[in-house]
Amino acid sequence: MSGRPETVHGGNGEGPASTVPQGNGRRMARPVLEGGTDQLAATRRRMEEARQPQWTLDSRVEDVLLEATARSTNMKLNDFLWQNLGGRGVVDTNRSVLLKELLKDPTRYIRDAGVLNEIHASSHYKRIRNDLRNKMFFDEDVRKLEENGVNTLIGWLEAAAEVKEIVHGITKQFLNAFLEDVRNSMRMSAPRYLEGCYESVYNARWHHVVEVPGGEGTGLEVREGESPQPWTYKAVGRTLEKDDGVEQSGAARPRLMVLTSDKAWPYSWNRKEDKSTRDCYVNCEVERVWQIVKDDLTEFFGTHGGTEFTPKRRLLIGTPGIGKSMAAGSYLLYQLLHYDAEQIQMVVYLIADRTFLFDKTSRTVSTYMGDSDNASFVRSLSDCGMKGYIIYNVAEPDDEPSDDLPPRGWGMVWCHPHSRGTNKEWVKRRGATQ
Repeated sequence: MSGRPETVHGGNGEGPASTVPQGNGRRMARPVLEGGTDQLAATRRRMEEARQPQWTLDSRVEDVLLEATARSTNMKLNDFLWQNLGGRGVVDTNRSVLLKELLKDPTRYIRDAGVLNEIHASSHYKRIRNDLRNKMFFDEDVRKLEENGVNTLIGWLEAAAEVKEIVHGITKQFLNAFLEDVRNSMRMSAPRYLEGCYESVYNARWHHVVEVPGGEGTGLEVREGESPQPWTYKAVGRTLEKDDGVEQSGAARPRLMVLTSDKAWPYSWNRKEDKSTRDCYVNCEVERVWQIVKDDLTEFFGTHGGTEFTPKRRLLIGTPGIGKSMAAGSYLLYQLLHYDAEQIQMVVYLIADRTFLFDKTSRTVSTYMGDSDNASFVRSLSDCGMKGYIIYNVAEPDDEPSDDLPPRGWGMVWCHPHSRGTNKEWVKRRGATQ
C-alpha cells in the first residue's frame, strides 16, 4: 500500500476530514474513521486501488493535493450505483454525470426516494462529500501558498512557520504526511543494514593510559574507564593547542585513551575481522581535533540557535602517528553520535566507495555502495530537512570530495593524509578551514 495520506470520512461531521500523519517506513498511519471497521476497510481498498504516483521533493503542491481527492471527486454517478447499490437507480441519461453533481441537485438525477436515501446513507457517499469539502480548502490554500512562493513540497518544507499557518489544518496535515512519505522513501532507498554496528560504536568501552610518577622515575599504567583528567586546550589564533600549564605536578598525567568497539570501526568493516581494528587510539592531537569540531558546533548553536545549521567545513591534514582512519575519523564518529540528537540527526562516514549512514533517531547503520552517488545521497538527506555531519575519510591521496559536499545544513571534516595542492584548491573553493 502507498504511504500517501488517507482522507478521513464517515459520520455527519461538517468539518474537514482529518488525518494523523505518522511516518513509518513507506507507510502512513491509518486514519481514525467515524464509520467503524467496514469503513476503514473500504478506505484501504480505495487507496490500494488508486493510482500511485512517485512523489518527490520537486512535486507540485497542487498536484499532491489534487491526488488526495481525485479518485473520489471524479467518480461517475452510474459507476457509484453499480458498485454500491447493485445498479439500482442507474439510467442511461446519467452516464456522463459525476457523483459530485448529485450533491448539488440530488432529485434531478435520482427520482426514486428510496434509492436516494440509500445513497445518502452509504459510507462511500459520505466520503465523496468530505473529499469535495476538502478540495475546497485545498484549492483555496494552493492559491495562498503560491502567493507566498510555495509551489513544491521542498518549498513547503522550507517555508516559514507564519506561511504554514495561513492554510487550513487539513491542508497542513496532508502536506506534512506526503512530505514524510517522500523523506522516508529517500532514506530507505535500498540500504544494507549492519546489525549491531551502531550499538557497538556508540557503546565503545573506555580505557586510558596514564604516566605515574614513582620512586625510580615514571611509569605507565593502564586504567579502566575514561580519563578523569583529560587534556586541556587553549585558543591560539584560530585554532586550539594543548595547554600543558594546567597539569598538576605529581598527578597522573593522561598519555593515551583507548576506545574499544566489539565490531570494530567503519574503516575496517569491509575486511575480515581483525581484533586489532577494534581499538581506537586517542592521543592529545586526536582529542584536539574533536575539541575544534565541538567548538564549531557549540559556537554555532549558541549563536544561531540551530535555525539554519551551517557549521564550518574542516580539512584535517594527517601527520605520522595521528591515524586519520584508526584514530581521528573513528573518534570523531564516536563523539558525534553522542552529540545532541536534536541538533545533529545523521552522521555520514565516507571512505573509498562506501557510505555509512548513522541514523541517530533510529540508532541504525546502513551502508550504500558506489561513490558516484555519495554527494546526491547526502544532498537528498539535507533536502529532507535533516541536519548532520560528514566524515570524509580518503582512501587514496588523490581522492577529493565532490564540490557538492557538504550540502546545505551540514558540517564536514575531510581527513587527508598529506598536504597537497588539491587540498588547498578544495579549501579555497569551499571556504574550508585547515
